[in-house]
Formats: sequence, structure tokens, C-alpha cells
Amino acid sequence: MVKLTCIVCPQGCSLSVDENDDYRVTGNTCARGEEYGRKEMMNPERVVTSTVSISGAMHCRCPVKTKFPIPKRFVMDAMGLLLSVELVAPVAEGTVVVEDICGTGVPWVTTRELGVES
Repeated sequence: MVKLTCIVCPQGCSLSVDENDDYRVTGNTCARGEEYGRKEMMNPERVVTSTVSISGAMHCRCPVKTKFPIPKRFVMDAMGLLLSVELVAPVAEGTVVVEDICGTGVPWVTTRELGVES
């Protein structure tokens, strides 16, 4: 039996997931908690946020995130992909920074528009 705290909504239900009973979830107050508990045990995913270097803008870093959740096992490799990225201002929000994270088909995208430094 594995204990988890559901993060799908602000209620934060205390879940118990039984790995020996087809990942049966108890403690949830809604169906989303059951889905979260099963997925967290079978194939956990995360939306990852970070920053990349940018030149010619007011700030030296530009915030980015994975456009969709990626498998948790790829998080460190996904972060490594950003080390060599350097953007040049101007950059629009939603600009693709890396096309395909670790073969998942999920891109890194910018989360902020950054204009040219004045």
C-alpha cells in the first residue's frame, strides 16, 4: 500500500494505492483522485518549468515549460536539453524552444514575451 496526497484539486485527499490489487485507490472524494492515484503509480508525469538564456532582452533569462506533461523519468534529461539553448530577443510567448523532449513529442515553449532591450 502506497500513501499519496492528491494534487488534482485544492482538497488534497490522502490516497492509498494498493499495488497488489490492480492499483486500487481509496481515500479519494472524486473520480479525478482515483485517476491521479493510478497514473501516479503506473506512469507519473509532470509539467516542468525552467528558464533559458536570452540575449538582447531586458532580462537575461526567459521562462519556459513543457507544453504538456512528460514522463517523470525524463525530467532530468529534459532539463539537460536546455543547457545549450540561447534565445535572441524578441521572443513571443509560446515560441518552441526544443521541438521534441526525449522522443515524447512534447516541446519546450516560452511562457513570456520578451522584447528587445531599449
